[in-house]
Amino acid sequence: MTNDAATFTGLSTVAIPVSDQDRSKALFESLGFETRFDAELSEGFRWIDLGLPGTDTSIALVLTGEDLPTGIDTGIRLVTPDARAAHARLKELGLSVGELLDWPTAPLMFVFSDLDGNRLYVAEPT
Repeated sequence: MTNDAATFTGLSTVAIPVSDQDRSKALFESLGFETRFDAELSEGFRWIDLGLPGTDTSIALVLTGEDLPTGIDTGIRLVTPDARAAHARLKELGLSVGELLDWPTAPLMFVFSDLDGNRLYVAEPT
């Protein structure tokens, strides 16, 4: 059975658990993200929403907890026009950065981990 009406119409935000929201916010801002929202929604629950200029999708930096551990594979894929430069920049910041994968059948790409060991992926556009 099919339904012509779309159930979902977009993707808004992906949350990333972090141990220090201010430190992680500063890191992502240094990578070109802009803060769109930063507030304590309830006592002890701060929501920080960051996005890349010109995009609708964002990441939220939420405080880690018992049910929300750090060190996860976020599955987030970031796009850059220059993977070699992005790779070098992340290494300069002291982050754990994987090798550049330069396959003839795929765009130049690599993986890196943020300050809490959360993995994100980077690739040039296809």
